[in-house]
Amino acid sequence: MLSIKLQRIGKKHQPSYRLVVAPARSKMAAPPVEDLGSYQPKTKAAAFKKERITYWLSVGAQPTITVHNLLVAQGVVTGAKRAVKMKKAVVAPIAEIPSVPAAVTEPAVPAEEPEPRVEETPSSESEPTPPTEEASS
Repeated sequence: MLSIKLQRIGKKHQPSYRLVVAPARSKMAAPPVEDLGSYQPKTKAAAFKKERITYWLSVGAQPTITVHNLLVAQGVVTGAKRAVKMKKAVVAPIAEIPSVPAAVTEPAVPAEEPEPRVEETPSSESEPTPPTEEASS
């Protein structure tokens, strides 16, 4: 199926477009079937070949929504302008996070540092360790 669409030409930040007839699923840089005019969006200048556009429309080429609106504004095609609908970004659904107890989410109050542990060296079982006397107050 053929489509009448805009093909971007020009440098960065200086857009200009060609109005071309090309297969609907072709790449934008692919060579078109026919060049039908040009459009400069900064100056709103448009130069279209009306006879060729009406021919391609009669053969069955479908204009894109933007091209249809341009052709209506230039008087090449009669009818109302169409609403341009942009595709929204697809947002993946987020899995529910299990509820976390409040004690985990709240910052822990720093407790006093525990005394360092002193590991006792294992002694042989035959030798009992003598009890140490500590001064009691």
